[in-house]
Amino acid sequence: MKQTLQLKLGQQLTMTPQLQQAIKLLQLPSIDLQNEIQQVLDSNPMLEVEEDLGSSVKQEKEPGESEVTSFESTADTSNNSTDTNETPVDSADDWESNYSISSKGAETAPDREIYERQDFNENSLNEHLMWQLNLIQMSDKDRTIATAIIDAITDDGYLTENLTTIQATLADTGDTENETELDEIEAVLHRIQQFDPIGVAARNPAECLKLQLQTYPQSTPGYELALEIIDQHLELLAAHDYARLKRATKADEKSLRDAELLIQSLNPKPGALVTTSRTEYIVPDVFVTKKSSTWRVELNPDLAPKLKINSIYAGMIRRADKSDDNNYLKTNLQEARWFLKSLQSRNETILKVAKTIVEQQRAFLDYGDEAMKPLVLRDVAEALDMHESTISRVTNQKYMHTPRGIYEFKHFFSSHVSTADGGECSATAIRAMIKKLINNENNHKPLSDSKIAQLLDEQGINVARRTVAKYRESMSIPPSNERKRLA
Repeated sequence: MKQTLQLKLGQQLTMTPQLQQAIKLLQLPSIDLQNEIQQVLDSNPMLEVEEDLGSSVKQEKEPGESEVTSFESTADTSNNSTDTNETPVDSADDWESNYSISSKGAETAPDREIYERQDFNENSLNEHLMWQLNLIQMSDKDRTIATAIIDAITDDGYLTENLTTIQATLADTGDTENETELDEIEAVLHRIQQFDPIGVAARNPAECLKLQLQTYPQSTPGYELALEIIDQHLELLAAHDYARLKRATKADEKSLRDAELLIQSLNPKPGALVTTSRTEYIVPDVFVTKKSSTWRVELNPDLAPKLKINSIYAGMIRRADKSDDNNYLKTNLQEARWFLKSLQSRNETILKVAKTIVEQQRAFLDYGDEAMKPLVLRDVAEALDMHESTISRVTNQKYMHTPRGIYEFKHFFSSHVSTADGGECSATAIRAMIKKLINNENNHKPLSDSKIAQLLDEQGINVARRTVAKYRESMSIPPSNERKRLA
């Protein structure tokens, strides 16, 4: 085969650094965006946080009036925005007016952080039990056994190791002078089971519930029957097999109901009362409000600090100067311009997508989940003339604050199911209908999946039994046999 040289012309899309930065900022959630902004502020001297000095001279608002942006007022933000590439490099006087990301609340962020961090003490169940162990008098041998037992307790409060394994562990470590007997370990275990929270160090759920029940007065209604059920028939109660439970205990329905209520008041996971974890807060990206029968959308003003170009450093740049210092300032100035433009593009894109979602889901905002319309990423992409991947990045981990609560953007997207009249119903609306039917059912005779599918079919929604089961499981609702309760 003869070797030849060929010249071909073609076009190829290249990801420029500016485009990569814009895409990165677009898909960042609000918390990560704040960290990214802080890193840029630390590395780029051309950027600084603008102080909100004009807040004291703002005009007073009427009572109850809030700053919101309507659909009409925010529709042309992209057309009115200033093109940063057309501004001269040495026009330092216009930087503050041209390059600032509109966002308030930068001064309140440190105060809010103080309130969020106070009174937080991450404590584990192991530390809580060891603290109680140090408060009681105990021999060194028993204290060593107690420490081994506490180390084998999970965060839920259960003892995962059997006593024989703990005995072998103590023999291997050589912490005790003499061989530890099982009776000694059992005695120490009983002492630990009296620690707070009651029920800790239990070896199974039945023992955990029994330890808690023994703290109740014996005159409590249903006490004796509840103790019998925990000891011998806990599996029947868990399966809600009340017919077999009545025959096994020879109790009437009222006594069985009292015993069931007493058992339900106990905590099967006592360790969860002690173990704490840091609370994760959701910061909404946009606010949706209704004013004069019109739904309005605005960006969260406290999402990020207000940034601007440092006019002092910008004024030091000289066009004809080729020195290293001047080139350093020019490079940082260009990067600052790119970053501000990427932030502005991110805000505009999020606002456009949020407005489109609200326009499509007005019925949901007015009437709730049952009025949710079918909506997919393609619908929003076609309405905004964007790619579906861009809409996917915008809706990922972005949240919307509405009068009905805080929802992720993706909550408003759902598939559709055909109705009998040729229309469409969203999967979210069907789940809401299923939940409503289950909430209104007779607890003594709960609805089966087939019955729910039949009731939905009577409303014109054709769904199969397995589809009802799938939606029910997605809402963590147990099947009908587990939902059965005593009348």
